[in-house]
Amino acid sequence: MVSRDRSSQIFQIALPIIGGMMSQNILNLVDAGMVSQLGEAELAAVGLASFVNFVAAAVFMGFSSGVQATVARRIGEGKSSIAANPLNGALVLIFFASIPTTILLMNYSTEILSFLNSDPRVVEEGVKYLDARLIGIMAIGMNFSFRGYLSAIKLTKFYFKTIVTMHIINIFLNYVLIFGNFGFPALGTEGAGLGTTISMYGGAIMYLWLTMKHTKQFGFGAHLPKLETVKQLIKISLPASMQQLFFALGFTLLFWIVGNIGTAELAAANILTTLTLVAILPSIGFGMSAATLVGQAIGRKEIDDAYQWAWDTSKIAATSILLVSLPMLFFPEFILSIFFKNQATIELAKLPLQLVGIAIVIDAYNLVLMSALQGAGATRITMIVSIVCQWLIFLPLAWLIGPYLGLGLTAIWLTQGLYRLFQAFWFASLWRKRDWAKIKV
Repeated sequence: MVSRDRSSQIFQIALPIIGGMMSQNILNLVDAGMVSQLGEAELAAVGLASFVNFVAAAVFMGFSSGVQATVARRIGEGKSSIAANPLNGALVLIFFASIPTTILLMNYSTEILSFLNSDPRVVEEGVKYLDARLIGIMAIGMNFSFRGYLSAIKLTKFYFKTIVTMHIINIFLNYVLIFGNFGFPALGTEGAGLGTTISMYGGAIMYLWLTMKHTKQFGFGAHLPKLETVKQLIKISLPASMQQLFFALGFTLLFWIVGNIGTAELAAANILTTLTLVAILPSIGFGMSAATLVGQAIGRKEIDDAYQWAWDTSKIAATSILLVSLPMLFFPEFILSIFFKNQATIELAKLPLQLVGIAIVIDAYNLVLMSALQGAGATRITMIVSIVCQWLIFLPLAWLIGPYLGLGLTAIWLTQGLYRLFQAFWFASLWRKRDWAKIKV
């Protein structure tokens, strides 16, 4: 059992994040539901393009782990007046690096999607969506860095306010731009991408305003980051960025593997993946809570306390995620009918969705323990574990049992659940060794 005081501290950080994640759930589902009205090809195109964009933004998203780990450590050490210095550095680096990345990728978006899928309709619609999303890479990176910072200083209520506002803007813009309401042209998949991008920049502006107004005592915006801080930030963030990059590339490769089976399977995989990413968002919230509590405890040199935070948070996360998994296990057809009109596609995705319901409980431990390790600064080993499990185990098996042996979508999703279970055991073993306690941040 987890004591009331420790549970309270975990929920104090995690609940605003989870609340924001719940609005993310609604956004993702509404987004997919709106695009699904355009047709299966459009739905498949948006799914494929979304993960290409995820790959493009992954390097910048990784700064969140570096910012959170470093800021939490400074708070634990009592150096609060310079705690925001890593955020200052991350924002500067993201600004200058994201612009050439965006320009380069937009020039090759057609070639990238043509390589990943041979259906001309999927490529055509995917390019429209991808180009609109690539413009928002800078905002994505900045928003993730703000999230890491606010989590580290235990002000996640600002994250909640911002992300809810972003989602309201996004849903409204999608309704207007996808279907051409209120006199606007019907832009279809391009409208879906533009709606998301505009909302991302709106969120970045709101984060900037809230952070400047309420966290100046931590040194936000007070000075340029020191070179030493930038080097340390890159040292911690780079492995996390590479982990995000390969994780995103792995999902894109998975979509390519499933696309070799058929377009219906690709559309089903898009919804299954969307539902999975929606379902694990609360676990990500608990993981961020664990990262902050671990980082601050290490800063205070309370290693035993840091060790226990990961296990306590894992227990709470796994118990909480059961509420999300039960509808997938018992009402899969109802959930899938929201996105698919074709009964054959619903039957195709039914059992894989039930497997998702089981896997997300395992992933609660997986994500919390990984975040705890990252909060301690152990981003290099988490990168190695993630890449080995996904790229050397799961993806080769997915190709073998899917397109090669023809065992279908269910077999691929079963294999995915097993690889996540193996990864969770690996992270647990690393946490028990306590080598992370020796890392300097």
